[in-house]
Amino acid sequence: MTRDPLQPDQPDPLQAWYRSALGAEVANHEGDCVRRLLANTFGYYLVQIGSSERFGEALAASRIRHRVLLPGALPTEAAQGLSIVGEPGALPLASDSIDAVLLPHVLEYSDSPRAILAEVERVLIPEGRLILLGFDPLSLWALGRLWRPACRRAPWNGRWRLAVQVEHWLNELGFEIEVCERALFCPPIVSPTGSRCRTVELLGRRFWPLFGGLYAIRAVKRVAPLTPIKPYRAKRHALLPGSAVRPTTRGTGHV
Repeated sequence: MTRDPLQPDQPDPLQAWYRSALGAEVANHEGDCVRRLLANTFGYYLVQIGSSERFGEALAASRIRHRVLLPGALPTEAAQGLSIVGEPGALPLASDSIDAVLLPHVLEYSDSPRAILAEVERVLIPEGRLILLGFDPLSLWALGRLWRPACRRAPWNGRWRLAVQVEHWLNELGFEIEVCERALFCPPIVSPTGSRCRTVELLGRRFWPLFGGLYAIRAVKRVAPLTPIKPYRAKRHALLPGSAVRPTTRGTGHV
């Protein structure tokens, strides 16, 4: 594949880890979460920021018509669909134009997480949905930083954010938290699909839900309009602001 000089030079720090045995298990679990949280979301455009390889099947099951990728690195052959170049803190998208945004582990590799959330709020339509994935430092999963030789590699090298902190930022921006799912109650030295870990997962969800290593938040953009807003948009809005260059198509079809 030819190198595109407009794409970022730094690779997505999560991609190599997602290809490992442990990372693949976590990615499968995250894909199931995303599929559930998007099940009843409709619209024209869904924008996925970062980690583009691992959510194709989950997003293909979505009822939103068009998937737009804003990858953190060069798109791979597995990341087909419409792809645009931009920074998460300055999205090259028109305000009030996107029906849903998937934000998987983007805040953990940013020095300005609130600016990214503010941009997401700007581009979402009223009643648009944000699906956000993150690792919580208040968990047994976070102990992997202490004994893993690869602690300086993803995902351990990210700046993990507390779920309650992220929810607070979203509330300040006018979002309403609809769902916050928790998982990964076992330490990372145990396979998430092992029998012992499955038992711990069930107990964790019931008795100590705040200590899951992974959280999946679905939040809706609320507004205070002067006139009622219809829940269904009859007319498609422009995706790009002003005279911005239209995105190129990566691959054929939709993922």
